[in-house]
Amino acid sequence: MAQSDNANPEVMTTSDGTPLKESLRRSMRRNRIKALLLVAPLGLFIFFSFVMPILTMMYRSITNPEIIDHLPRATAELRAWTPAESDLPPESFFRAISLDMLTADEEDRHIGRAGGQLNYEIPGARSMLGRTGRAVTSLDEPPDSWKDFILEQHRLWEDPATYQIMQRQMNPITAQYYLNALDFRYDAEGNIERQPEFQRIYVELYWRTLWVSALITGLTILLGFPVAYLLANLPMRISNLLMILVLLPFWTSLLVRTSSWIVILQSQGVLNDILVLLGVVADDNRPRMIYNMIGTVVGMTHILLPFMILPLYSVMKGIPPSYVRAARSLGANPVVAFFRVYLPQTVAGIGAGSILVFILSIGYYITPALIGGSSGQLISNFIAYHMQSSLNWSLAAALGGILLVAVLILYYFYNKLIGVDKMKLG
Repeated sequence: MAQSDNANPEVMTTSDGTPLKESLRRSMRRNRIKALLLVAPLGLFIFFSFVMPILTMMYRSITNPEIIDHLPRATAELRAWTPAESDLPPESFFRAISLDMLTADEEDRHIGRAGGQLNYEIPGARSMLGRTGRAVTSLDEPPDSWKDFILEQHRLWEDPATYQIMQRQMNPITAQYYLNALDFRYDAEGNIERQPEFQRIYVELYWRTLWVSALITGLTILLGFPVAYLLANLPMRISNLLMILVLLPFWTSLLVRTSSWIVILQSQGVLNDILVLLGVVADDNRPRMIYNMIGTVVGMTHILLPFMILPLYSVMKGIPPSYVRAARSLGANPVVAFFRVYLPQTVAGIGAGSILVFILSIGYYITPALIGGSSGQLISNFIAYHMQSSLNWSLAAALGGILLVAVLILYYFYNKLIGVDKMKLG
């Protein structure tokens, strides 16, 4: 029980003589530590499963370690050489790279990794290093001139641009992958220039991804708003039944839902058969609605529609019907009452659903991959391609990093215009 201190009657103390303020501070500190310990497992899980992969991706998009790690002696020699001295490096460089090839562990394929890195800028570099490495390791005794011996192994060794690119690749930090992701590149002198027109694909893909995401967001608003309105205003028994139908897609495999659109939209599919039966189109002039942008938009709109309906329904359910009735009683017709009274109160739900659908659309992969064809591919499909097929993980990380920045900018403007504190997701 709190009591007054004899020395200072104004200071309240606990029964053991500890000042009350200090006792409260200790109690609050203990509570904070307990709360921190309770959320620590969740924090560690989020860090290792979400934050750490993003940081690793961002680090990989700016690093260039393969040449430095796997050709250390050649790196040191090439850094000391300046192209102005001669067209080709001196004998010491070729001796150093030969020694790197001789000491490389064949099991780890060090030379292959360095060649794969160079191959992104020098087509044929992997073959060049591989062929040269085999020739070097097959020698019984050193040649009189390592330079002449290596120059004979592959035509790329005779090209001065090869060594200039190798010099640039030896920098541990590089902007090369972000330049490639924005359709730029370094020329032979190290200046930044645009890619040739036939190689400019990524900027167009980014614009296509943003445009498709905005289109799908608009379509889900148009389709989802009436459904959410019905759910919020129908009797509870009917509303619950309709809500089950809205949630039913979440209980069905995404692969099954996407594959069903292949059956529906293909040339000999259900929809085209109905159009032919009704005489809308001729049998020999069936529209192509799959393996193009139409298939991507239809499939993604269907899959992402519930993510718009649920936030809208959550907001609409909290709007008292008396507001609209009051507007009607004051002389407003139904249209004016809806647009002036009801619709402004649904902005939080529209905003929450829009940012949710838009962000999901930006990074969507499965549906465009299955039914998008070549014209319906989004940037996420090319990120997956570089991760799985070309194995250019650094370029994939740069593409993903730009996509992450775009999402963060979107989130920033959403917070400024609507406010994250007003978001309702269901």
